[in-house]
Amino acid sequence: MCNCKEMTAKFERLDEIIARHREERGALIPILHEAQELFGYLPYEVQERIADGLGISMAKVYGVVTFYSQFSLKKKGKYRINVCMGTACYVKGANDILGKFLERLSIEVGGCTPDGKFSLDSCRCIGACGLAPVVTINDEVYGRLTPEQVESILDEYEQK
Repeated sequence: MCNCKEMTAKFERLDEIIARHREERGALIPILHEAQELFGYLPYEVQERIADGLGISMAKVYGVVTFYSQFSLKKKGKYRINVCMGTACYVKGANDILGKFLERLSIEVGGCTPDGKFSLDSCRCIGACGLAPVVTINDEVYGRLTPEQVESILDEYEQK
């Protein structure tokens, strides 16, 4: 259900963000970061508002959003889980860890739980190969993970 008052306030805040950065060189990326922080992701309407506010094409905004992996077109959960599937992590069992998350959360990679608490993604490398296999949840890094640890990690976040 749409909370129109809340969405109106968010779009007003987005307009303020655009106005604050409009004259800066390379304003698009900082605006996208702040917009994603505000909305949780970058839906079409947000991208369109940014394009209009900066006087640039929607194609340019969309191109930047889809090029950089830190931007998302899909709603993310309060707790954003990212399973590293880089070579070191994969060899050390990342696929089994990903399988445990898929099983426990009952969502696909790229999905979000119906309650909005968890979203699940995978990536090619997060740069912590010495800790393989690695999972991040928001800014928290979990290294040398085993599939058996997934349950207790999720239990911890469910209780927050």
